[in-house]
Amino acid sequence: QVLTLDARNHGGSPHSPLMTYEAMSLDVQHLLTRLGIAKCILLGHSMGGKTAMTLALQRPDLVERLISVDISPVSTTPVSEFSAYISAMKSVKIPDGLSRSAARQLADDQLRPVVQLPQLRQFLLTNLVEVEGRYVWRVNLEAIAHHLADIMNFPVFHKPYPGPALFLGGSNSPYISSKDYPEIQRLFPKADVKHIEGAGHIVHQDKFEEFITAVLNFLPPP
Repeated sequence: QVLTLDARNHGGSPHSPLMTYEAMSLDVQHLLTRLGIAKCILLGHSMGGKTAMTLALQRPDLVERLISVDISPVSTTPVSEFSAYISAMKSVKIPDGLSRSAARQLADDQLRPVVQLPQLRQFLLTNLVEVEGRYVWRVNLEAIAHHLADIMNFPVFHKPYPGPALFLGGSNSPYISSKDYPEIQRLFPKADVKHIEGAGHIVHQDKFEEFITAVLNFLPPP
């Protein structure tokens, strides 16, 4: 059984003014309780990876194995870069009555001066939705902007997670680097670190087949 869930302030999940890893970890814990799941294998990408790590470190009894995709348990990219992306998203103006494709193209044009990577713009544009004839961002930009420092950092933990862990990065991404290895080993002593050649930050999109193979190889046999 595979469950996919949207983090708070993302996708179809409710909006909340609080956006910390501790809060997002509790969201997952509440879901596991509600579904009667005693133990799970957690896989998370980027912010989701940090949420998965937080849960594994807080409640190792709930996590059989952990997969963190292209993120380490350390502070990441300078806040200013992401702050600029959020400001650019907030400033997008789309007139009512446009088709979805025209609205996406217009938003893409407006984001381009700040968000120069086409793949990143496409990723951000997945959050553009039509509600009652108007195009809006389904992510809670205000909460994310307010908690950007929390999202870029990682909570302090002293006790390691004792289970198996896989840190799966993209070779073209800086988010799992050799300078992170000591902290990965401190908090996740049973961790394997692998990089998929030719993948950027969105590993599962850039190298889908290789990503699936790496994940399946890490999972226990059925």
